[in-house]
Amino acid sequence: MTPLIPASIHDIVGLAGVSLVLLCYGLLQTGKITQNQPLYSILNALGAVLIFLSLTVDFNLASVVIEVCWFTISVVGLYRSLRARKSLK
Repeated sequence: MTPLIPASIHDIVGLAGVSLVLLCYGLLQTGKITQNQPLYSILNALGAVLIFLSLTVDFNLASVVIEVCWFTISVVGLYRSLRARKSLK
């Protein structure tokens, strides 16, 4: 039986990225994590990278721009959260 929506590897990678970003947002909104924890920035950065990779096959300039920005902001957030942790020790 042929699947209704055939998924290619870039679709799976992109959906994994979207899942990570949504998981991160859900964890934040339910109070399971805070934006100051490294996990928040790591999940966002990894999600952005996976979405970006999927966009190399189905290019969309606006989506590439937001993913590059999302990744950059996440890396800055990760740096800040790790630096804050280090100063607490």
